[in-house]
Amino acid sequence: MKIFYSDVHKSHSFGLPKLRPADYDAQFEVPQRVDSILSCLNTTDWAEIVPPHDFGMEPILQIHTTRYLDYLKHAYEDWKVYSDEENMAFIPYTPGFNPKATTFDNIPDQDGFFMTDMYVPVNKYTYISAITSAQCALSAAQVSAARKCPAFAISRPPGHHSGPEICGGFCYLNNAPIAAQWLSRLGKVAILDIDYHAGNGTQAIFYERSDVLTISLHADPAWEYPSYAGYAHETGSGPGKGFHHNFPLPHQTGDDLYQQILDRALEFVDKFSPDFLIVSAGFDTYTGDPLGDFRVTRNGFSSFGKKISDLHLPTALVLEGGYKIDELGENVVAFLQPFVS
Repeated sequence: MKIFYSDVHKSHSFGLPKLRPADYDAQFEVPQRVDSILSCLNTTDWAEIVPPHDFGMEPILQIHTTRYLDYLKHAYEDWKVYSDEENMAFIPYTPGFNPKATTFDNIPDQDGFFMTDMYVPVNKYTYISAITSAQCALSAAQVSAARKCPAFAISRPPGHHSGPEICGGFCYLNNAPIAAQWLSRLGKVAILDIDYHAGNGTQAIFYERSDVLTISLHADPAWEYPSYAGYAHETGSGPGKGFHHNFPLPHQTGDDLYQQILDRALEFVDKFSPDFLIVSAGFDTYTGDPLGDFRVTRNGFSSFGKKISDLHLPTALVLEGGYKIDELGENVVAFLQPFVS
């Protein structure tokens, strides 16, 4: 299996932002996540780890607006007037919700326009890390389509909370939709999101479209991030009505219940009859993950991988969450193994 990876992500790493306590959650989305994955993949005889191709900016501009990309590209340097520290992560003073204004003299106000929460710190390497993360997803999509075989993108930072011009929840560019949009020239695409948190960014991007089916299994947003999207009644609108499906799950969901709901989700995929599948592969459903309360086991991940691989679709697997670092790599290998067996 082709595994697309770049070490550019390593510089997207932070000390504690100002104004935040010592348990600041962004410390969980760290380069060591990828170290764990690479270490375990290197013990297999099927993982071929290669750098991503460069697709340029055009596929990214199909999903994200020019003004948002310009903001992300220049945000760190704009913030330097507030701090002399070389690797200071900045956060918005006040996130804005649907603000009417579109231009701001004050950089913290600009942050509030584009950031939905305080879980998207930015340093001088965040922009290039996010771009490279998207290139990994595009590369996996290209290989899966051309060779009719699975490919895995080690995309860090993750993407599924990012919308056309917002970042949030560790996510800056939405890797899976960028890849899906690129594939949509060639046929119908389904995105299956199995991260612990609802893929609100992915939902927003395709909510009014019928050519890309989006499905998300996740913790109920009534009590879990992202709170404002991911509910069962949200099924798309306009031409996209019926082409989005949310499956909110209860506290402490384990293998059996998750498998039951995954089977239901895959029925929608089968009915849609896509030409390509993209999986937003989150591993924060694992028991003991510091940012979740599900009880999925390693055997569960293996079973889920088998169910998805049995669809026999060209499949691009794109990394999302997973924060129990010492076991993340083994969980990823368990999930990927059925795709190469």
